[in-house]
Amino acid sequence: MKKMKLVMVGNGMAGVRTLEELIRIAPDLYDIAVFGAEPHPNYNRILLSPVLAGEQTLDEIVLNSREWYAQNHVRLHAGKKVVEIDRVHRVVRAEDGTEEAYDRLLLCTGSNPFILPVPGKDLQGVIAYRDIADTNAMIEAATKFRSAVVIGGGLLGLEAANGLMKRGMDVTVVHVMPWLMERQLDDVAGKLLQKSLEERGLKFLIGAQTQELVGGDDGRVKAIRFKDGSQVDADLVVMAVGIRPNTQLAEQAGLHVHRGIVVHDTMQTVTDARIYSVGECAAHRGIAYGLVAPLFEQAKVAANHWRSSASAATPARSRPPS
Repeated sequence: MKKMKLVMVGNGMAGVRTLEELIRIAPDLYDIAVFGAEPHPNYNRILLSPVLAGEQTLDEIVLNSREWYAQNHVRLHAGKKVVEIDRVHRVVRAEDGTEEAYDRLLLCTGSNPFILPVPGKDLQGVIAYRDIADTNAMIEAATKFRSAVVIGGGLLGLEAANGLMKRGMDVTVVHVMPWLMERQLDDVAGKLLQKSLEERGLKFLIGAQTQELVGGDDGRVKAIRFKDGSQVDADLVVMAVGIRPNTQLAEQAGLHVHRGIVVHDTMQTVTDARIYSVGECAAHRGIAYGLVAPLFEQAKVAANHWRSSASAATPARSRPPS
């Protein structure tokens, strides 16, 4: 029997867990292809902070090696960003022209970091903290520059600040709220945390509102200016002020998006029953999850639904999308 074609866009933790579940329960059911915008196999994004701090290497945080893809007959298109979903012909196309036809399509495009819309945000040395490329950029900056500012006093921002400090940089954390990690801690605990981190060498500007990032003649950031007129020197600015579901590709394909790619309980999109979504980009019952546990539950649901619905599927390109 001819295998059905499954294409996955996004090569992160939630998506690859979905493939692991499918391969475990139905190893020979689908012909699988994966597109990943990053030139890496699947890795543990949660462990980027220890890599930044010099406690682990990039190789140590890889979850699924390239050999794993080959052993499980998964075609990995690493470093190829998908720019189009042709729902009529059921084909996805990457930036370089690579195409794959599908019977089932899984969108796990994750989230994008939120960048403050302030003047200077496009200067060299202003980055987010989301992936291996960001981590490598920070490690490289720490070898050349002295002062860093991290905007955002949540968990991710504090991890970035700690890693840069361990790399030898003079780090200031800018947080607009009255205390650190205000979503997880009350004011007393937040201020105790700040005191503890100050004793380790971090500096804090609490309640400071960023007005602009100031650049030098070389096009690189050199300072951050606040709404009260004060400013702090910065050779590197890391923005860690939140994430937004990455739904651009889904929107271009005409899928319904509201707080994420809207899906049913089966993880099928409400727009097209052949297209599924899991991970931080998916919105299930109005919620886009950012924690690993619910995303791995989504993976199980999608894999089981693929197995149970495979007999009702039709070959790729056979008829227009439902």
